[in-house]
Amino acid sequence: MKTLFAAACLAIGLFLSAPQQALAQTPAPDRQQIEAIVETFRTSLIKKDTATFMTLFLHEGITWSGAFTDGSIARYQASQKDPNAKRPNKYFNGSPRKFIEGIAKDPAPQEETFENVRIDSDGDVAQVWFDYSYIDDGYKQNWGKESWQMVRTDSGWKIAAVVWSMEDNPVPKPPKK
Repeated sequence: MKTLFAAACLAIGLFLSAPQQALAQTPAPDRQQIEAIVETFRTSLIKKDTATFMTLFLHEGITWSGAFTDGSIARYQASQKDPNAKRPNKYFNGSPRKFIEGIAKDPAPQEETFENVRIDSDGDVAQVWFDYSYIDDGYKQNWGKESWQMVRTDSGWKIAAVVWSMEDNPVPKPPKK
């Protein structure tokens, strides 16, 4: 009886741990290709390279949505002179083209940093999840979590959706000297 119970517990344990193990086993070639896309995303922002940046996406109309943290919204409201000022929306939409073109037009250096990058893929779809910080001319403007949904196409991996949270820096950007 003890042997049967132990075997049942082992089977249940293996069953429950199997999905977690499968998630951790993104094929090495996929991981390397996706890591290269993360790096290309990062460097194209620094170089303000719109053409390269746009090649990373499935198409221009992908989901591109951010969500302000409650703390950022509260600080914004507190900064308004009119106490009845309209509360800003919790989330906003954009596009990769608007994002990179805004960066390209700004003469100041821009950069997005990535930490704790996690990749989960079955070889056809992938999710990339990481902590990011957006740096504007040396000033850490905002940070949060970012998630990409990706698909493997005939021409390689492409970003199909980008969503992120955004905590605005409560310390104002220092004036330029």
